[in-house]
Amino acid sequence: MGEQRKIAIIEDEEDIRELLADYLQKAGFEVSKFEDGSSFLKFLEKEKPDLIILDLMLPDMDGKEICRYLRSDSYLSSILIMMLTAKGSEEEKVQGLELGADDYVTKPFSLKEVLARVKALLRRAIPNTEARIKIGNILWIDPQTHKVYVNENDIELTSTEFKILQILASKKGMVFTREKLLDALWGNEKIVTERSIDVHIKKLRDKLKEAGCLIKTIRGVGYKLEDK
Repeated sequence: MGEQRKIAIIEDEEDIRELLADYLQKAGFEVSKFEDGSSFLKFLEKEKPDLIILDLMLPDMDGKEICRYLRSDSYLSSILIMMLTAKGSEEEKVQGLELGADDYVTKPFSLKEVLARVKALLRRAIPNTEARIKIGNILWIDPQTHKVYVNENDIELTSTEFKILQILASKKGMVFTREKLLDALWGNEKIVTERSIDVHIKKLRDKLKEAGCLIKTIRGVGYKLEDK
């Protein structure tokens, strides 16, 4: 498996926390456990996990606050976030994705499913060695460092947002349906709905600012990236 990937579990219910930790450790991950948000934030001062499993209902703060904090910090924004909660409505899921979560799991859950989702998230987050991609005269994508620049300004994207942009840029001008984007992201291990693609695209456009207009919506079909 190579270097051990680090996972942090922030969950106040001890039985769930221990069950997840034990299962993920047996799968070969290095796991850190936290019963509240404040202890996790203190941990972040010294360590940076690859992925966190974040319960939204914590005793000292809303898990959404932690999500917002991670996504607003340039150093921590690359951490993958899997939200874990008893709330399973579509509105809650969309809200979580809009905050920058990469995946959303509702209780009760299957340990095998959680493991599969964790592996899928980490697998697609591994950088490749392609050369820089230039879009128009304002957008640059660097697959090696997972950096995106608009007019030489560094743009912080989540792992999912970066991957979507990279997929669109791989075949400039080609229209990708939502289903194709889901397949490219997760293959047979689809962990989100087509609706979530729209949420990620909206966030991506907002972050790209003046370059956001390069992502075109093809009504009733999907999206494409234009090189102009």
